[in-house]
Amino acid sequence: MFDFAWSEIALIAAVALIAIGPKDMPVAIRTVSGMVKKARRMAAEFQTHVDEMVREANLDEVKDQFNAIRNFDFKEEVEKAIDPDHTLRDTLTDLEKPSEAAPNENATDENAAVESGTPPPEPEPPRAPSFIPPAMIPPPEPVKAAEPEPPAFVPPQFTAS
Repeated sequence: MFDFAWSEIALIAAVALIAIGPKDMPVAIRTVSGMVKKARRMAAEFQTHVDEMVREANLDEVKDQFNAIRNFDFKEEVEKAIDPDHTLRDTLTDLEKPSEAAPNENATDENAAVESGTPPPEPEPPRAPSFIPPAMIPPPEPVKAAEPEPPAFVPPQFTAS
């Protein structure tokens, strides 16, 4: 409970033995142990009363609501709100993984086309993604400050000679 090591307990006992004295030490130990027992009894009684109040007030629903809030999955709820049918996630996973089945399918189509004497079908052009992640967008070019233009009129007394 208090996370004392044996060396710390021994140090406390040695200081208590010196401060209290060997004659009054048993009385002091009984007093401290009685206080610890009384504190434990009070804590158990308090817990019992709180549990009884919860049962009487039907706060089980509130407890269930707290547990529901504690177990709330924010990521899942946001995903349901933004992408309920998972099309966005599927598009992004298609972009991340290169298709390995496409070359094999084209090879069989070309072989079948050569055997039948018809020209092979043209490959489909790559589709542009519907969503570009912010990391792939290049940063804007910095705007260069315009050089100041010379004044349109310079008075004659300020001209260089």
